[in-house]
Amino acid sequence: MAETGTGFLEQLKSCIVWSWTYLWTVWFFIVLFLVYILRVPLKINDNLSTVSMFLNTLTPKFYVALTGTSSLISGLILIFEWWYFRKYGTSFIEQVSVSHLRPLLGGVDNNSSNNSNSSNGDSDSNRQSVSECKVWRNPLNLFRGAEYNRYTWVTGREPLTYYDMNLSAQDHQTFFTCDSDHLRPADAIMQKAWRERNPQARISAAHEALEINEIRSRVEVPLIASSTIWEIKLLPKCATAYILLAEEEATTIAEAEKLFKQALKAGDGCYRRSQQLQHHGSQYEAQHRRDTNVLVYIKRRLAMCARRLGRTREAVKMMRDLMKEFPLLSMFNIHENLLEALLELQAYADVQAVLAKYDDISLPKSATICYTAALLKARAVSDKFSPEAASRRGLSTAEMNAVEAIHRAVEFNPHVPKYLLEMKSLILPPEHILKRGDSEAIAYAFFHLAHWKRVEGALNLLHCTWEGTFRMIPYPLEKGHLFYPYPICTETADRELLPSFHEVSVYPKKELPFFILFTAGLCSFTAMLALLTHQFPELMGVFAKAMIDIFCSAEFRDWNCKSIFMRVEDELEIPPAPQSQHFQN
Repeated sequence: MAETGTGFLEQLKSCIVWSWTYLWTVWFFIVLFLVYILRVPLKINDNLSTVSMFLNTLTPKFYVALTGTSSLISGLILIFEWWYFRKYGTSFIEQVSVSHLRPLLGGVDNNSSNNSNSSNGDSDSNRQSVSECKVWRNPLNLFRGAEYNRYTWVTGREPLTYYDMNLSAQDHQTFFTCDSDHLRPADAIMQKAWRERNPQARISAAHEALEINEIRSRVEVPLIASSTIWEIKLLPKCATAYILLAEEEATTIAEAEKLFKQALKAGDGCYRRSQQLQHHGSQYEAQHRRDTNVLVYIKRRLAMCARRLGRTREAVKMMRDLMKEFPLLSMFNIHENLLEALLELQAYADVQAVLAKYDDISLPKSATICYTAALLKARAVSDKFSPEAASRRGLSTAEMNAVEAIHRAVEFNPHVPKYLLEMKSLILPPEHILKRGDSEAIAYAFFHLAHWKRVEGALNLLHCTWEGTFRMIPYPLEKGHLFYPYPICTETADRELLPSFHEVSVYPKKELPFFILFTAGLCSFTAMLALLTHQFPELMGVFAKAMIDIFCSAEFRDWNCKSIFMRVEDELEIPPAPQSQHFQN
C-alpha cells in the first residue's frame, strides 16, 4: 500500500509539473475568462470604484504608516536572513527557491552533471562528504615540555587548547594501551595516566610506573640440596612511561632524546616478545599491535629530535629505515617529516622521488604534498620570472606548469599563502590539524617558510599568482575544480583547535547572498522614505509629482536637477533669493 501511494504521489507531482511547464498560458486565460464571466456576481466594477474612492481619500499619514511598516517587515527579514546565513552559510530564500520551487517549476540542477563531468586527477576524493571535517594528528607536532611549555613560560599564553589536548589524550589511549594492561601494574598505571587532565598528575603517574618496575622479585631456585640461592629478576621497564616523561617533563630536546632512547630499549624488548606470541590469541595480537605503535612512535620522535638538534642526515636515515621496516603504518604520515628534512638538505631530487610515491590519486592529499610539489616546479622558473615579461610574451611551458601547481596547492588550502608571504603572523602549530583549514596552514608554514625563502624568486612567483586561483574556480565555497568542494565546517573546527589569541583565517570569505543585499537596500530605502514623508509631507508630495512628470514627459533625456528645483519653487511659491549689488552691476 505504501508503494502504491508513493507511486500515485509521484505521478500526480509529475502531472502538475508538466501542466505548469507547458500549459501555464492556458491556466492564465482560464483565470481571466472566469473573472470576466463572474464580473457581475462579484461586483468587480463597484469594488474598483470603491477602491479608487478609498485611495483618493487617503492622507499622507497612511503612506507614512505604509512605508514604515514595509521598512519594519524588510528589516525583520534582513535580520532572519543574516542569522540564517551566519549559521548555515547560505540564504534561506535562495535555498527554498532552489530546493522546493525550482523543481516544481520544472528546473533542472546542472551542478550534479557539471561535477560528474569534471575531469581531474582526484576523482576518488570527490566521494568524501563535504560536511565531514576529520581532524588529523599533526605530523610535525612539537614537544610539550621542551617547546610548548617554554612558550608559556615566556609569554604567559597557552598555545594549546583543551580540545586539542583532549584529542591527544584520546590518541594516546588508542595507540599506547590495550585490554591486557590490567595484568601488568605499570601498564595499568599508565592506562590511568593518559586519562589525567592535570600534567603534574600524569608525570607523577609515569614516575610511579617506573618505580614499580624497579622492584626486584626474588624467586627461590633449589640448586643444592642443603641450601637455596636467590635469583634476582628485573621486571621489564615501561616504555610508555618514558614517552610521557620525554614529551611533558623534559625541558630541552636533548633531555627528551635521552628519555626516548631509554624508551627505545624498553619498547624494542616488549616488541620482540609480543612478536613471538602474537599468533597465540586475540589478546596477544592486540598487545603486539600496541607494542608496534609504541616502537614506531619512539623511533619517529627520536628522528624528530635529531632533526631539531641539527643532525638532519641522521634524521633522514632514521625515517627511511622506519618507513622500510613498517611500510603499512601510513597513518603516522612519516613521509611528511621526511619531505621537510630533505628540503632542509636541499636534496630536491630525493624530494621529487618521495612526492612521486605519495602524491597519488588514492592517497589523501595534504598541504605539505601540494605546496612541496608547487615549490619544486616554481624552483625551475622562479629565479628568472618577471610578471611584466610574462604579460608581454606569455607564459612558457615550465612557467605554466609552476602556475598550475600553485593554483592546485592554493585550491587545496587557501590559507597557506598569507603565512608564507608573511601577510599574517605565525603561531606555534597545534598538535592536531584540520586538512584544508587554518590549522594545517600554520603547521605547514611554521616549518616550510624557510624552504620557500631559500629558493630564489619562489615567494615572488607565489605572490603574483596565488590570488588568480579563485578567478579560475567558479565559486570556491560550493564547487571544486581539482578537489572536492571546500568544506564549510573548517572555520568552526579551527576555532576549537587554535588558541583564542589567534585570529582564525576564514579565507575564502563567504560572499553575501543577493537577497541579503536586496533586503538591506529595501529596508534602508523605505525607512528613509518614511522619515522624509513624515517630516516634510508637502515637499515630498511636490517632489513625487515632479519625478512622475519627468519620467512621463517626452523630454526625459534633457532633464536636469535645475528643472526639478524650479518646479518645486513654483509649487511652493518660494521667493527668489536677493542678489547683491555687486552681481547686479
